[in-house]
Amino acid sequence: MYIRFVSFVDQLNKYRQSKISNRNFLVFAAVFVGIFAGLAAALLKGITHHIQHFLQSDLHWQYKYYLYLLFPTIGILLSVIYVKRFIRKGKFEMGLTPLLYTISKKSSRVEAHNTYSQIITAAITVGFGGSTGLEAPIATSGAAIGSNVGRFLGLSYREITLLLACGAAAGIAGAFNSPIAGIVFAIEILLPEFSIPAFIPLLLSAATASVVARLFFKEQLFFLVTEGWELKALLFYVVLAVVIGLYSYYFTKMNKLIKGSFYKIKNPYYKIAVGGLILGLLVFLFPSLYGEGYLTINSLLKGDHTAIISNSIFSQFSDLPFVVIVFALVTVMFKSVATLVTLAAGGNGGTFAPSLIIGGMLGFIIAYTVNLLGIAELNVANFIVAGMAAALGSVMHAPLTGIFLIAEITGGYVLMVPLMITTAIAYFISRGVSQYSIYTKPLVDAGHLSHHEDKDTTVLNMMSLKSLIEKDQLILKDTDLLSDRIADILNSKRNVIPVVNESKVFQGVVYIETILKHVSEKSIASIAIIDITDMPAEVASITNNVKEVLKKMEQENLWVMPVIDYSGAYVGLVSKTNIFNKYRAMLSRQN
Repeated sequence: MYIRFVSFVDQLNKYRQSKISNRNFLVFAAVFVGIFAGLAAALLKGITHHIQHFLQSDLHWQYKYYLYLLFPTIGILLSVIYVKRFIRKGKFEMGLTPLLYTISKKSSRVEAHNTYSQIITAAITVGFGGSTGLEAPIATSGAAIGSNVGRFLGLSYREITLLLACGAAAGIAGAFNSPIAGIVFAIEILLPEFSIPAFIPLLLSAATASVVARLFFKEQLFFLVTEGWELKALLFYVVLAVVIGLYSYYFTKMNKLIKGSFYKIKNPYYKIAVGGLILGLLVFLFPSLYGEGYLTINSLLKGDHTAIISNSIFSQFSDLPFVVIVFALVTVMFKSVATLVTLAAGGNGGTFAPSLIIGGMLGFIIAYTVNLLGIAELNVANFIVAGMAAALGSVMHAPLTGIFLIAEITGGYVLMVPLMITTAIAYFISRGVSQYSIYTKPLVDAGHLSHHEDKDTTVLNMMSLKSLIEKDQLILKDTDLLSDRIADILNSKRNVIPVVNESKVFQGVVYIETILKHVSEKSIASIAIIDITDMPAEVASITNNVKEVLKKMEQENLWVMPVIDYSGAYVGLVSKTNIFNKYRAMLSRQN
């Protein structure tokens, strides 16, 4: 049955290709992906909001608020149980880093379960109070839809990658009702290179998703009332940008510290217990850390400057402005901790929403403090909006995404100049301190990052060394006599022949020139192979990537190189010929 279905799909694809080119067909495929990504965004938001509404409003119990200590733990536990119980054949990964790795090293093949597993786990995590955002999961879910549609239709790697980006853009567009930001996100973060023909499918996919998602959620995420910005406030926007740029460095360091600490805990349920306890305590003390945190930002935009403290155990001090400022500052510092603990403990989510909350609060703190001290009279709402754009742009290293996303979801296009200034400066500081974002740094450390500036590296990173190793050549043992193996050696097609011992541990190589020299001298009768074995200038390890191997070959002017495994056992030979042939094939495949 399955074989017949595959055969039918193959015939259908061949008929379609005879009637319409892949480039034109991508337009229709992008709209299809946009529809389903928009539905996925609406579904994720709907499930999450229903869970939050039930726990916060529908659940009536005298001691309900003490459960806020346990809600985050329950959410993370349910998410981990779901992954262990229902995702057995595939691998479940969170965040945008695996998506970038998929594009770079896995031919843009996102596992199909991500179309729904990301929605389920993210809704549970955030709905129960996990201090993360829904944007990375919906981007991954949309990317999975695009990737699997492309694979089903038999498209090439380049076309599958484009549909993957269309799905991610559509997910962001549907989640935020911001099609322009979705397109810019896909171009800045996911696509290794951008061309004008790719813009049309991205545009249609993002626009379609926005329309579909809007059928279910019509309300605007943030409401901004402003008459514009004033020139005298420009200096304070620069101060805000510097503060956020420095904070992004703090966020990066905390990300490394918390991930490293939780990585040492091997038992997943210990991680849940530790992470849940920390997160529950933080949410209990700072209620605005619960879930995404958008309600707090909306209250601040409306002028309710005590909203950040009013629902906490410190609400009795809400009439003291400096207490509000200190409480907001502490909340900002712990927001990154809460987010990273949620993710490290096993919850699913992203750093989109936390970045917005952090930036918005920093904007509020600076503007509110300046007004309180009488230094100037600043529009607090404007600074909140500018802070959100700057934080998103600097943390993600995606300044255009930050600018257009905030302009779209707040309607704050009149603030375009402050948005551009704060985001550019914050991004410049963040990029100066750390060249790579929190998404790309793990890939850089592992040597898996695609560089659009260096196309050679991009292609080489997509190649697997194991697939290039030749294992069907002659292998000599160190105990062999040259006279016994001379016939095999002369029939060999290689001028370099590997030598191993009885345990198959690599001992070196024999060069055909050396053997021919002894044959011409007619002195091979008593010569052992080990006597004419030389150790090559370089040996490749099975753990090396192709770029490292090629660099070694260039340095030592080698055409072939032996490959050994972890124990020193011989694996095979890798040659420049195979590498170059594979390189050309990869280029043809991309084009």
